[in-house]
Amino acid sequence: MKIVIIQGHPDNSERHFGHALAEAYAEAARASGHEVLTIEVAALDFPVLRSAEDWKHKAPVEAIADSQQQIHEAAHIAIFYPLWLGTMPALLKAFFEQVFRPGYAMHMDSELDQWTRLLRGKTARLVVTMGMPGFAYRLLYRAHSLKSLERNILKFVGIKPVHASVIGLVESTEKHREKALKRMRYLGARAR
Repeated sequence: MKIVIIQGHPDNSERHFGHALAEAYAEAARASGHEVLTIEVAALDFPVLRSAEDWKHKAPVEAIADSQQQIHEAAHIAIFYPLWLGTMPALLKAFFEQVFRPGYAMHMDSELDQWTRLLRGKTARLVVTMGMPGFAYRLLYRAHSLKSLERNILKFVGIKPVHASVIGLVESTEKHREKALKRMRYLGARAR
């Protein structure tokens, strides 16, 4: 199976725990015979979309077109990002706006007046890291950014099922971090 990992941490000047989680997932997937490609969003050069007209009609820049091709060829997408101000970092959101455009990810059928999902048949794994306990994010904040990404972007373009892993307390003990890395190796080996 072809897997694309989207590393959504906006800082690529140093490695973060989210990078280690993505690498553990990728290594286990490769060891299980899967082909794995990684898109480092922070390393890409692309503009922020500023109008609906640009989103609908402006051709994507090369970095985005390359990412679209990698996603198109993949059967499974694993997205890793840190929780920033309660949601995904702005750079990752800008990336999704660029990638998931009409004509690539969905198409408006004017006769039926509805969207056709063009990325059907793909599955996804979301991995979100945060400083707070993961159960608090799910219980108190109802994991709203995860639900929004799943429902309003991924499922809207046909990607399902979408599974999520919330990794809280990322700056706690080494034992806690090793447990999270072990979980990513388990999921990567199964491409889930």
